[in-house]
Amino acid sequence: MLTPDGVRRAEPTLDPWVADVDDERLLDLYEDMVVARRFDIEAVALQRQGELGLWPPLLGQEAAQIGSARALRPDDFAFTSYRENGVAYCRGASPTDLVRVWRGTALSGWDPRSIGMATPQVMIGAQTLHATGYALGCRIDGVDSAAVAYFGDGATSKGDVHEAMVFAASFRAPVVFFCQNNQWAISEPVGLQTRRPIADRAFGYGIPSLRVDGNDVLAVTAATRIALDRARRGDGPTFVEAVTYRRGPHTTSDDPTRYVDPEVQASWEQRDPLTRVERLLGASGALTEDRAGAIKANAERFAHEMREGCLALPVPAPTSVFDHVLVEPSAALARQRSEYAAYLAMFDDGEPR
Repeated sequence: MLTPDGVRRAEPTLDPWVADVDDERLLDLYEDMVVARRFDIEAVALQRQGELGLWPPLLGQEAAQIGSARALRPDDFAFTSYRENGVAYCRGASPTDLVRVWRGTALSGWDPRSIGMATPQVMIGAQTLHATGYALGCRIDGVDSAAVAYFGDGATSKGDVHEAMVFAASFRAPVVFFCQNNQWAISEPVGLQTRRPIADRAFGYGIPSLRVDGNDVLAVTAATRIALDRARRGDGPTFVEAVTYRRGPHTTSDDPTRYVDPEVQASWEQRDPLTRVERLLGASGALTEDRAGAIKANAERFAHEMREGCLALPVPAPTSVFDHVLVEPSAALARQRSEYAAYLAMFDDGEPR
């Protein structure tokens, strides 16, 4: 729908689903992507400076995350992996919320109920099961809310994803399986795990699928809206494959220069999701110098709040690791807390007593 050169092309299947996205709405999506890129860069810098233990960059995947997340309603629920910080931003996570876990000061960055997004799942693909279960609950409750499961191309080789799709198809669960095919499962290229487009796999489960340019925020928004509409009408799950590219490392502990072809990397940089929107809005006159400056200032403000919030996070009490583990207290958990407290009491300023 939107070429790398910033040209808007007609797409009969998708056009009706973004008919309301005028210049002003597209500016909002563009601002979201600018903010996401800026705080992602800031978080990488914080990790390199020793302020975060780890960070999973989203550079290059802004359109896939923002376009899909902005298609959700407040009463929908997102289940993600660890990379969807752009989704968390759209759902209402604060700058500090995004770094709590990676700073090592909390087991969760936010209250899932308050923003309609589960805590990130590090176990690859497990969130698809959670999303399917939640979606089935929505159907049983008689509401038209939907669940969205975000995962990468590598997760599609995991059993959990296939089990979730079988269950969702069988019970017509209102869930969207949103695959960000960023071409890499850590250092393994997507071509090693599939001979066909990933979206083709859904056909075997009886799940319709869409494959779109994941660097085109309009196409992603349209595809997600189509999938959500099917879910709300009671037609069951949909699989969306957003073809994009992970331009940074898998996480900040990874060195992609060991396995990434520089020419391929450069070719994907030419398909940058932000640049194409800039060109379109610049040509129409919607992205004025003043508006561009305001967007940049907002992104800088968010990044500054992230840094300040990160550095201000207090060191938690050691025994707080036992808080919020279970809904109701248990004797076993109380015993573990007591034993750990007794162990800590053996030390004074790091030296055994």
